[in-house]
Amino acid sequence: MLNESTKTGKAVAPKPLAISEITLTDGEIQAAVDVLRSGALRQGRQCEAFEREFAAYVGASHAVSSANGTAALHLAYMAFLNPGDEVLVPAFTFIATGSMVTAAGGRPVMCDVDPHTFLIDLADAERRLTQRTRAISPVHLFGNPCNVDAVQEFAARHDLRIVWDAAQAHGAKYHGRDVGSLGDFVTYSFYPTKNIFVGEGGMTCTNNAEYADRMRLFRSHGQSERYVHTALGLNYRMTDVEAAIGRKQLLRLNAMLAIRRRNAAILNARLARIPGIEPQRITAGGQHAWHQYSILVDEQRFGMNRDRLAARLQEEGISTGVHYPRGLHQQPIFQQLYGYEPLPVTERLAEQILALPVHHGLEEEDAHRIAETIPAMAR
Repeated sequence: MLNESTKTGKAVAPKPLAISEITLTDGEIQAAVDVLRSGALRQGRQCEAFEREFAAYVGASHAVSSANGTAALHLAYMAFLNPGDEVLVPAFTFIATGSMVTAAGGRPVMCDVDPHTFLIDLADAERRLTQRTRAISPVHLFGNPCNVDAVQEFAARHDLRIVWDAAQAHGAKYHGRDVGSLGDFVTYSFYPTKNIFVGEGGMTCTNNAEYADRMRLFRSHGQSERYVHTALGLNYRMTDVEAAIGRKQLLRLNAMLAIRRRNAAILNARLARIPGIEPQRITAGGQHAWHQYSILVDEQRFGMNRDRLAARLQEEGISTGVHYPRGLHQQPIFQQLYGYEPLPVTERLAEQILALPVHHGLEEEDAHRIAETIPAMAR
């Protein structure tokens, strides 16, 4: 839609606002080039340094780098799961949270989520406990930290391991503590749209030295020394090129988070007052990392559904995304393996969820533009 004019009176298209920002700085590009020129491309000194620096940033004892966020989850599950063990996972998340349980020989048990925070519903999870339940995998979805106290109390009461999925939560905190410092495992992704973006890459943090050693073993073909393999492992190594970029990005993560939080505050101040629009509710005591800014669109109250709103925003040059259009329990592969049971909150979120730009590349005026465009459409 052409809604701006130049001084000559000609209509011009509105400035396009992307859903993510994945521009590397000159310093990050140079760090990659330095590695490329060195010829030492595989996992090496850059990966070791990135692990140390990332662990220090989040406050964890150990950090194990890997090829991607999916590998980070798989390594965590491999470190303790036995065949047939069950893991409680929220159904409203990316598939890797559940699929890597299956890949490690376990069974993901899909749980519904809270309708406001979009995070795992512990009351629903409790109903799904069995004698085979071994762990819970809460997701800090879109960067919104879970109620850590409640999850830890739940896990302690039922003698469960915790695999925190923080793929979208770089820099998220709960009561001032970085979520990466928690036990037993905290997994991250460095996919291009994430708060730290190196192309691919993952990290699993833990405060347990034995778990860290196991994950390092499994990450590299189960090799304890050159050509001596004491376990069945995989090739899940990160490259030094990715690690070099990650080290540089870690230095500017706080600045990027500050911009994301500013933009989210602008959006919240306007959109939370619009009938039929419900932004994700921040967990009490939590500091959101705002990987995504997501709203629910109630067609009856707002006057149009999620998909129509997305189309209208695209006409105004504002990109959006849908994360996620179906729950894990609605995925064909999981229905084939485990059957189907309705999860009403997850299914409603999948129909109404819409992500808006919030990233560190947005100017303050861009956030105000988004915040004012949506209520205008409701009139």
